[in-house]
Amino acid sequence: MMIVTETIHATSIAISGRGVLITGPSGSGKSDLALRLIDRGAVLISDDYTAVVAEGDRLLLRPPANIAGKMEIRHLGIIDMPHIENVPAVLLIRLEEQPERMPDPFPSILLAGTMLPLIALAGREPSAPLKVEWALRHLAKSGDA
Repeated sequence: MMIVTETIHATSIAISGRGVLITGPSGSGKSDLALRLIDRGAVLISDDYTAVVAEGDRLLLRPPANIAGKMEIRHLGIIDMPHIENVPAVLLIRLEEQPERMPDPFPSILLAGTMLPLIALAGREPSAPLKVEWALRHLAKSGDA
C-alpha cells in the first residue's frame, strides 16, 4: 500500500471520531471556528497546519510534531490543548467571506489523491459551528462519512 503525506495550511478537529479540515486565508477564522467547535465537544487534531496522510483510500489527519497539542488563540497566545492523531478525514470546510447561498450539495476536492466532500462557509457567522455539525450528520446519513 502506497502512503502519501502532504502538510497543508489547515486547522483540523475531530467530531465523534471524524476529521474535519478547516481551510482559508490567514486571518479568516480557522482557529476561531475550531475553538467554537471544541467548546461544543470536538477535539483538536492540529492548528494552522495539518499533515494529511493518504493510506489506500483513507485520509488520516495528524499534527506536525512541532505543533502537536498547541493552539493559537488570538489575543491570548499559544496554549496547550488536548489533541488526537490519525483521525479519518471526512469533510473539508473552506472559509470564505461570502460563500454561495445555494451551492450544489457537497462538491468534492482532491486531496493527497483522495476525494473529500467540501463545503464553503462564512466561518465567523454565529451559526458556523452548527452548520459544520449538520454537514457531518448529513454526510453520515448519505453514507459518505
